[in-house]
Amino acid sequence: MTIKRTLIHALISALLAIAASVIYNIIYSTAFELNFSSVLNTGSIIGATLFGCLIIGLTYYFGFKWKGEKSKGWINILVSVLSFASIISILGMRLPVTIESPEMFPGLAIPMHFFPALSFFTIAPFFKSN
Repeated sequence: MTIKRTLIHALISALLAIAASVIYNIIYSTAFELNFSSVLNTGSIIGATLFGCLIIGLTYYFGFKWKGEKSKGWINILVSVLSFASIISILGMRLPVTIESPEMFPGLAIPMHFFPALSFFTIAPFFKSN
């Protein structure tokens, strides 16, 4: 596994996760007639998703360099646990008082926390190490 291959994997998974997040944002906002763009806009979705996928990719790269193929399962568990842990920030978030229906915000933001890991794991078979 090379750093180039890992970064390509991370970038492609980021593109998939960004597409899923933006589409989910549009569907959720339209279905419930909500606007959370002052808190969660397309730029922040792109930035956070790209950052998450790059962190996952680098974790894979360094894990494979350190322990080889046997680290894959442990890295998957770590990424999954951290994805679950990251939703705590959403549950504890205080939205501005001008936001309508703040109780609906977790339904928008929480699923997006899982999209980077999901897309990374989904396309991983295409990037198997030789």
